[in-house]
Amino acid sequence: MDFGELGIKKSSAQITDFYTPETLVGRQVLAVTNFPPRQVADFMSEVLVLGVVLEDGAVALIQPDRPVPIGLRVL
Repeated sequence: MDFGELGIKKSSAQITDFYTPETLVGRQVLAVTNFPPRQVADFMSEVLVLGVVLEDGAVALIQPDRPVPIGLRVL
């Protein structure tokens, strides 16, 4: 994921019910970048992608309602 001045970061977000890698390219999502990296199985996750867990356990991503500059702070 491209976070502008913070650089490129990786996440182990479990979002495969609604999204494929191809559908995520160019999509803006919200993520927490100031947590320390965390080992998830054999993968080092650097950011926490924000989403809503639905009743069936699927995750819907939280995203801005209009295009915003990459890397801005979430309040």
